[in-house]
Amino acid sequence: MISINVNSAASGAGLNLGKSNDALQKSLARLSSGRRIVTSSDDAGGLAVSMKMAAAQKRTEATALNLANVQSYLQTQDGAFTVADKVLSRMSELTTLARDVTKNAGDVENYDKEFQNLQAQLTSLGSEKFNGVSLFDTSLIIGSTFNVPTSEDGSQITTATKASMGGDPWVSMMINGFDIDTLTAGGPYYIPAGSTAGYTMADPLTPVAATADTFVSTSGTLTYDNSDEFVSVVQMALQNVADMRAQNGAESSRIGFAQDLLKINAINLEAANSRIMDVDVASESTQLARFQILQQAGTAMLAQANTSQQSLVKLLQG
Repeated sequence: MISINVNSAASGAGLNLGKSNDALQKSLARLSSGRRIVTSSDDAGGLAVSMKMAAAQKRTEATALNLANVQSYLQTQDGAFTVADKVLSRMSELTTLARDVTKNAGDVENYDKEFQNLQAQLTSLGSEKFNGVSLFDTSLIIGSTFNVPTSEDGSQITTATKASMGGDPWVSMMINGFDIDTLTAGGPYYIPAGSTAGYTMADPLTPVAATADTFVSTSGTLTYDNSDEFVSVVQMALQNVADMRAQNGAESSRIGFAQDLLKINAINLEAANSRIMDVDVASESTQLARFQILQQAGTAMLAQANTSQQSLVKLLQG
């Protein structure tokens, strides 16, 4: 039926043209932003997943950064161990030189001058810091540990050691003196000043109960008479440094592997999030061309539909 009041063809063409225009605008927005999801209505569920993935990626990158800082901390600590090794090696050499029977008391005293300064250097190493954080724990014999998260959610952790450089037993022995005894097992036995526990060469970091002995005070001074004892103490100190440095290297190695895993996780999270959020340019370009054609066709058909009622004017004119 042909009607003056209603033009169904034009209304339908207008509706289709509006849909084509909306689709074209959405395609243009996707290509101009590079995002498949421009508004939450595009993919509500996908947007929610993307937000969680993006947050996890940021946490992963931040955790990797934290581990890099811990690596720097451990490397700085290892640098101090390197210096301590050189200092102790020189002290070991001085204790051996002091055992020379051809040296008089004045010669040994000259060796002790350097020995005293090297003791002070060991003490100062114990107060070294990294970004204001102490590298060493001087209050405990075997040091302390702190937790280091290795996953973005904190569910996985490892530990790093704040070693006891500058603490008991060995630096204290060299500065304050010691008593030496012999056990039936374990070798030489050392009791630091004011201590009720001793340490063996077999396990120089673990204190064992000690019987009361007369404390032989050396006051940390190197002499011919105590040079033999100092040789053993310095050897124990070198063993302690070696053990602590090995622990440092083991922790640094594990943290390095944890860093590698975090980097891989961050890359995969980024790729997964990209599949959700980023537009497929090739596919969307095809859609853009389609919507452009539909828009042009819709415009032409709307114009055609609007002219269809002109025949009614001719009928009314007779």
